[in-house]
Amino acid sequence: MTTEHPAPEGPLSGLRIVELATVIMGPYAGAQLGDLGADVIKIEAPGGDPTRHFEPKRNQGMAGATLNINRNKRSVELDLKTATGHDALLALLRTADAFLTNVRPDALRRLGLSYDDVAEINPGLVYVNAQGFRSDSPLSGNAAYDDILQAASGLVALNECVTGEPYYVPTVIADKVCGLVIVQSLLAALRHRDRTGLGQHVEVPMADTMIAFNLVEHLAGASLEPTRDPGYGYSRVLSSERKACRTADGFMCILPYNDRNWRDFFTFAGRPDLAEDSRFATMAGRVRHADEVYLRLRELTPKFTTAEWQQFCDRVSIPAHPVRTLEEAAESEYARQGGLVQTAAHPTEGAYRYVAPPVRFSRTPGRLRRHCPRLGEHTAEVLAELGRPSELETC
Repeated sequence: MTTEHPAPEGPLSGLRIVELATVIMGPYAGAQLGDLGADVIKIEAPGGDPTRHFEPKRNQGMAGATLNINRNKRSVELDLKTATGHDALLALLRTADAFLTNVRPDALRRLGLSYDDVAEINPGLVYVNAQGFRSDSPLSGNAAYDDILQAASGLVALNECVTGEPYYVPTVIADKVCGLVIVQSLLAALRHRDRTGLGQHVEVPMADTMIAFNLVEHLAGASLEPTRDPGYGYSRVLSSERKACRTADGFMCILPYNDRNWRDFFTFAGRPDLAEDSRFATMAGRVRHADEVYLRLRELTPKFTTAEWQQFCDRVSIPAHPVRTLEEAAESEYARQGGLVQTAAHPTEGAYRYVAPPVRFSRTPGRLRRHCPRLGEHTAEVLAELGRPSELETC
């Protein structure tokens, strides 16, 4: 089992990241950096990150969500509105490789923590801030959470195209996608710093990031000048008939992809004639007639059980998988064999489950090195490292 002070390891060992971030996006990015060996120091205001107070929890300030998203970090409690707390953070930033924050730019300026403020004391610092909208736009000061970014980026409207209702995706997808982009961008800037010795300001606007994310496939006909019909939107994935398939005993996702896949599928389902139908014989035809393709698919799948379909699809290399709930996915044999969800013993919270790093490194694997800290657990330790022993109380 893990210890609180193991020998440094991981591909990011030796890097110090200061995280001034709350809720999901920034802390999710910080957790990934910590999993890979970075010394992530989480700055928390009195009262702590709001995720500490989510439900369920055993003890105050140690909710299940925070146990996962704030692992592999050290917690320092500072009141940045006081001179003592502000000075302590600046002292810490002098020693850091990167600063990661999702505090809005205006608030950072008021706190004396803008990029220009911080670059004066550490020119080599990589300063990454993420917020809802670009800092040079009229929306720069607007509050933005995941639902807002789903609306602003076209994601809610995409759901409406398919279902007739402007639904949100039932996961905080904008927070998590932008968290991944934060990690990528921070590491790229550190690579530049290692070559040149120069830090830089990296801004991750969530709206821009999510619009770009959605346009990967949905720019479609609008990528051509003049725009070619149907313009924006990849028709295959916007088909209202693109749904899980009912089998004789459950539901599956079955996706014949190339021409041979579809010939094999129609033959096994007892309709080889459909393989010769001009709507279904070629990729172009299937994309153009996506509604009819998916409707035919779902009409035929109830003929066999889920196991029979899986056996057939595996034999002829058609992508297929049973529909699973979140619990079934987490408890599946596949997840168990990969050690994706593991159990650990927290010093104060007892047994808890956490999601292990999914990426495999052959030489420098990520792992749980530190359990989620209690609020301010490492304040005295970190300030002592900075040579500020007179400030061992909460700043």
